[in-house]
Amino acid sequence: MNKNNLAYDLTKYEEVSPEKAPKIRVRRRRADTGSVPKMIVLVTAAGVMLGGVIYSKVEEASIHNEITNQTKTVEMLASENVRMQSEIEEKTALKYIEDYAENVLGMQKLDKSQVEYVSISNGSAADIPEEDENIFVWIKNTFNDFLEYIRG
Repeated sequence: MNKNNLAYDLTKYEEVSPEKAPKIRVRRRRADTGSVPKMIVLVTAAGVMLGGVIYSKVEEASIHNEITNQTKTVEMLASENVRMQSEIEEKTALKYIEDYAENVLGMQKLDKSQVEYVSISNGSAADIPEEDENIFVWIKNTFNDFLEYIRG
């Protein structure tokens, strides 16, 4: 051994393993061959559902408009019914009927001079004497009654 004053490099005698750089693994994703068709199907399905929702809203609005129109028609017909009912009541009023009878038909109100009173001598019942019928009158009346029954 050589005795000199030089410093020794003791690191070469150490049994330290050199630091290894960590391995970085890069995984590369393979492009799925089914992802593009899946996206097309999903976008198409979403479009169809959106179109269905829009169509249902349009139909709902048109039905609502139809209901509104029919409600207006019902209200108009109800007011027309009230008007016609009042017109009927006006035409059937006693004053209108009296006016029509006097002016159009030429009728007059009844006065006391036109009234004839009938008195019944036997109280409250009138006696009608029976006619004497012979056999020929009875046959004639029976035949007339039969014809009247047939004619209705």
